[in-house]
Amino acid sequence: MLQGAYREFHQRILETLPARRVFTDPLSTLAYGTDASCYRLTPKVVIKSESEDEVRAILREAASLQLPVTFRAAGTSLSGQAVSDSILVVASHGWKRLQVLDDGRAIRLQPGVIGAEANAALLPYGRKIGPDPATINSAMIGGIVNNNSSGMCCGTAQNSYRTLRSLRLLLADGTLLDTGDAASVAAFRTSHAGLLAQLAALRQRVLADDALAAKIARKYKMKNTTGYSLNALLDFADPVDMLAHLMVGSEGTLGFVAEVTYHTVEEHPHKASALVFYPDIQTACDAVQRLAQHKDVVSSAELLDRASLRSVENKAGVPEIIRTLGPDAAAILIETRAASADSLAANVAFIEQHIGDIATLDGIRFTSDAAEYTQFWNIRKGMFPSVGAMRAAETTVIIEDVAFPIEHLAEGTLKLQALFRQFGYHEAIIFGHALEGNLHFVFTPNFSGPAEIARYEAFLEAVCQLVAVEYEGALKAEHGTGRNMAPFVELEWGATAFRLMQEIKALFDPAGILNPDVIITADKQLHIRDLKPIPAANPLIDKCIECGFCEVMCPSRAITLTPRQRIVANREMAQLEKQGDSEQLAELRRAYQYAGDETCTTCGLCETACPVGINTGSLTSLLREAGQSDIGWATANTLASNFATAAAGARLGLKALDTLHAVAGDAATGAIMRGLRKVVGRKIPYWTPYFPRAAGKLQLATGQAHSQRQVVYLPSCLTRTFAPAGNMPDSRPLNEVVASVLGKAGYRLIYPDNLANLCCGTPFKSKGAADAAQQKVNEVEAALLAATENGRWPVIIDNGVCTAALLDGIHDPRLRILDVTTFVQEEAAQYLRFVPQDETVALHVVCSMKKKGQSASLNALARRCASKVIEPAGITCCGFAGDKGFSHPELNESALTGLQQQVAGCCGGFSTSATCEIGLSSHSGIPYQHLMVLVDKASQPLR
Repeated sequence: MLQGAYREFHQRILETLPARRVFTDPLSTLAYGTDASCYRLTPKVVIKSESEDEVRAILREAASLQLPVTFRAAGTSLSGQAVSDSILVVASHGWKRLQVLDDGRAIRLQPGVIGAEANAALLPYGRKIGPDPATINSAMIGGIVNNNSSGMCCGTAQNSYRTLRSLRLLLADGTLLDTGDAASVAAFRTSHAGLLAQLAALRQRVLADDALAAKIARKYKMKNTTGYSLNALLDFADPVDMLAHLMVGSEGTLGFVAEVTYHTVEEHPHKASALVFYPDIQTACDAVQRLAQHKDVVSSAELLDRASLRSVENKAGVPEIIRTLGPDAAAILIETRAASADSLAANVAFIEQHIGDIATLDGIRFTSDAAEYTQFWNIRKGMFPSVGAMRAAETTVIIEDVAFPIEHLAEGTLKLQALFRQFGYHEAIIFGHALEGNLHFVFTPNFSGPAEIARYEAFLEAVCQLVAVEYEGALKAEHGTGRNMAPFVELEWGATAFRLMQEIKALFDPAGILNPDVIITADKQLHIRDLKPIPAANPLIDKCIECGFCEVMCPSRAITLTPRQRIVANREMAQLEKQGDSEQLAELRRAYQYAGDETCTTCGLCETACPVGINTGSLTSLLREAGQSDIGWATANTLASNFATAAAGARLGLKALDTLHAVAGDAATGAIMRGLRKVVGRKIPYWTPYFPRAAGKLQLATGQAHSQRQVVYLPSCLTRTFAPAGNMPDSRPLNEVVASVLGKAGYRLIYPDNLANLCCGTPFKSKGAADAAQQKVNEVEAALLAATENGRWPVIIDNGVCTAALLDGIHDPRLRILDVTTFVQEEAAQYLRFVPQDETVALHVVCSMKKKGQSASLNALARRCASKVIEPAGITCCGFAGDKGFSHPELNESALTGLQQQVAGCCGGFSTSATCEIGLSSHSGIPYQHLMVLVDKASQPLR
């Protein structure tokens, strides 16, 4: 229950924003109390904003009540800058606008655009944004700008500060400034003349202080995100330019960035990499110093210490030499890029000659083979998750980020290693962007008691003395100051520069309400307060490091909880249960039922983005299984044993609905079904004009009856139950379409016996009825062994979800199971002639097929059949999830946000699951059917 000023704020803000985007309940505030850092603060109010007017209203009401406000995008921040115990404003799902400008030479982005999405939009132009953080597939532009993120290749020349063209921002007083709009700038020069004059005065003070000016210039030759971007006072004479560049890296403490326009950089198509091993750190750093003099040739040089190499040495594909390295060895992963193959070869030759006289353990060998250099980079990217996966229970993974002057890189690295030994962090590893003197080190402290916290505090203070005092480096090179290094900003910069930063904060935020204590704090213990607990909850999720990489893949991310937030909630519930707090536990469990369970599709795509391989869908399935009642188990087992009867009952229900629809039409049918849902609830399916019709009696065409080419075909239960809606371009049952294609290719089709009773088990598994699911898998396995004559013939399935389920569930090596699309692309295509249709089509690869690595195969098959194929960006799992689209249509709608705009120019869409196609059709504005419909249309027998 909110009290005092927060209660008043909540009441006021509900007059402006819809209640569905304002949260004060314990589950939502807990879920948003976590970012990728080692801190947790639980906000009083969470607001999912969607417009500048909303943010202005939030700032106005918060200021009037003196309540702090923190902004957040993806929450992949590592230094605690995206958590708050006050008002947290989320600027992600409502902030997705993207516009490519000037033939790709610039791009305008809102804060909720993911970095990789921006690069995907620029790819056709051979361009990309300058910042390239390792989190680019998850991090959003709001965080990339506000942390001045860099990465492996961007260095100091292509970060947000250097590639900024203009900003659109809201100041704490609600004023909107668009630095790319002349009228906006002119109005601001009048309304905020005093602020601009004070910025100009700060610049004059810096220029008059030779020592301070020299220090600022020197520190920004390195990567440096500690404190505010004081280089803006040196680099620009116009106070508007100073203001814009001070906002970069300000972590939401000076204002709200509503939009950024970047100058883009060239994305060279030709790349080569070499993993070079050296006998020790000093020798490796000697090579780095030479490479750093030629950044026009060397795109990246990643330093890897022996401990980091040891963390991945037993993984598949890792070079054998790594296992044989001595205790002092190190490596550099070098990459060079060029516009042409000849230029690339020249770069490689230059690098080999330039560092060729420095002793190595295995020579210098570059490769331009994409598979080989990708393996090298996977080794580098796998180091952080390897430490996370191997850590002890209830420990925290921390990745720190410092920079040494390049000439002191070797000394700094060796002294860091000595500190690890001194403080007992023997699991710690070091790797980093060596061209910039930027090192990351990963270690796993335990914050379970005062002694461990004291050890961490002493270690961190020793690191700060080493980096900031002894070598005058940067305590934060690219991860942002946050709460983590705020107490040490003055130590790094000195009193004069720190006072300058305090004045900047006061100029922009005189009331001190914007993200207080981040960057500027008076609390010297801030970095050891509010440390995040990591209690053991379930072996399936205990390795989670709460980084948030999974969130971009989750279909429920914009409507309820993400995988990270589900894990946070389960950890909290496990802790409450351990403490015996039954009241809070019951409250969380009630809220979690809908937000955590009912709206989880269990698609498992989160696993594909998780650095430690966690499938939160598996946790949901396990919880559903544990929550099954005896009646639920009995019902599931009865349905499994009488599946043919149950399917026949479903067809009868569909026939009744078909009759109603034929008489009443779309509008009336929709109204009747909505009325029934209001009375009966979610057991009445949500109806749309794309609702399937009842399948008729299955016509089992055999294709070429006497062909030597034979295949066993298992039509899915959906194919046997559903027929396409009457408004679909092709109303044939799917099995007839498949038979048509394979008949043209000269195949004889064999069908398993007892077909009406066969099911892959997915409907039961998704509800937690594991025994019933296994029963159905066993039945299918037996039927397929018989039909294939113990594996003589391949098996094809016509639903991608069922294909994946049987690939996972059937382990008999005699059975070769393929999705029908894979079979056509890889085998049957040789017996077909394709005539690509002159049309643009949309393709949706269902989540199970994505997990099985089938996206490229489906895309290739679609491209055989149509002149242009579009795979909409940002659409992962469609959220229909078998029957979720019938029971929880809001999940399907949310997961497909933005689809209609992306497929507006398409004449049709294609996928590989009947239920997914229902939701895709409903939310795209175009009909979606099975990809085999397009294949049948575009293929002819090979004569």
